[in-house]
Amino acid sequence: MRHVSVVIRTFVGIALMAAASSFAASAIPENSMGLSKTSVFATPTPKVYQENPEQPGSSKLLPRAYLGAPPQISHSISDFLPITPQSNMCIACHNQPSQWGQKLEKGMATPIPPSHYTDLRNAPGKVTENLVGARYNCNQCHVPQTNAPALVGNTFSGGRVR
Repeated sequence: MRHVSVVIRTFVGIALMAAASSFAASAIPENSMGLSKTSVFATPTPKVYQENPEQPGSSKLLPRAYLGAPPQISHSISDFLPITPQSNMCIACHNQPSQWGQKLEKGMATPIPPSHYTDLRNAPGKVTENLVGARYNCNQCHVPQTNAPALVGNTFSGGRVR
């Protein structure tokens, strides 16, 4: 009797797995599973885009993507990479604490903000003379302007919805 019970459970289990696998294979086509609407097995080649070739101080700043977003880098950074604690060409122009709160003339470098000189872990509110922690790694948050299209639509416009 016990042998018959094991055979029946095994048969029912195999039948359920077969039904589930045939349902899963036919329920969602492979080109409808992801956002790109191509086969999930395909390896798409990303589109090529160009970084802004302008020299520092000569290009237009783009609006921020959302309130509080880090500004985009308005010039090419290929000559400044890699950015390390020992080699950071950005601070040569952008380390301008005397410009905090001042109106910038066209072509002037945007000063690194006080938040990048404030150690929020050990001395909140105290502005130091040097960049704090990982703040030296500018392109961790700031990206160069490119001709890449937006991945998703955006209605943000300086605090107002467009």
